[in-house]
Amino acid sequence: MISADSSSGASLRHSHVFLGEDHDRNERRTWLVIAITATMMVVEIVAGGLTGSMALTADGWHMSTHAAALSISAFAYRFARRNARNPRFTFGTGKLGDLAGFTSAVVLALIALFIAWESFLRFTAPVPIDFSEAILVAAVGLVVNLVCALLLRGDHHHHGHQHGEAPHHNDHHGHHAGHGDTDRNLRAAYLHVMADALTSVLAIAALLAGSLYGWLWLDPVIGVFGALLIARWATSLIRDAGVVLVDYVPPDEDLPEEIATIMRAERCEVTDLHVWRLGPGHHGAIVAVVTEKPRPPSYYREKLAAIHDLSHVTVEVEPQRT
Repeated sequence: MISADSSSGASLRHSHVFLGEDHDRNERRTWLVIAITATMMVVEIVAGGLTGSMALTADGWHMSTHAAALSISAFAYRFARRNARNPRFTFGTGKLGDLAGFTSAVVLALIALFIAWESFLRFTAPVPIDFSEAILVAAVGLVVNLVCALLLRGDHHHHGHQHGEAPHHNDHHGHHAGHGDTDRNLRAAYLHVMADALTSVLAIAALLAGSLYGWLWLDPVIGVFGALLIARWATSLIRDAGVVLVDYVPPDEDLPEEIATIMRAERCEVTDLHVWRLGPGHHGAIVAVVTEKPRPPSYYREKLAAIHDLSHVTVEVEPQRT
């Protein structure tokens, strides 16, 4: 196998670009959402200063934290794209989206904790509320967040070995994209927007009830409910992104079994198999087999090319020892 020394800056003969097929589109939309959010932030802070409205001013500064959280996703997209062909990233930059998603999920969990704490303080020390002004601010925030959510809506939806020197060793590099594989960076940005939209919906409901019936206690109650729901979203994203970062293979992942089935059909015994995610729609695999009648690695690579999500495959073949 021909290789290149990355420390010398030599270029490899194959590509290690394992970004999602919608990477550029998702990056553009994330920056657009940040622009919308930042614009609303400026408008609300300026309007709050001119009218003396603390509700507008406070929501404007809240928008600034929202834009900062979304920037995690945007800068991850940019960094991954600019360094996609950097040979020092041995398996490309596709996993940066999962890292950004994990980080954003932690921020989302902290936001949920903050909302829960603020709600607790409202229980112990209620504050006066200008209902008409607060409802207006929440309604404007809801509209902005729904627009941003539409822009960000995607399709998302210990083992050790020692390897001896193999007689045959080669790589297969495809460019397949699994349409069902989630871009967790986009999902993180989407959840940030949806969390803010949820907060606006719950706030409007609590404020309407408070203005009509005087139920001031409903505001912190709904705040706690919203915090719990946002925390659940954050926990789910932390789990989904975290397992990718540690190369965990979920129980419902069928790629290992697909690979083993193809190898068994070729009268090969799989002695070592590793499968991991390289990026949205891209997986890597290292397959070591033993067979009585070994064929060149290229033969087995062609057989495995039928598996849609495999983008980087290393095949090692050894003859059966009698």
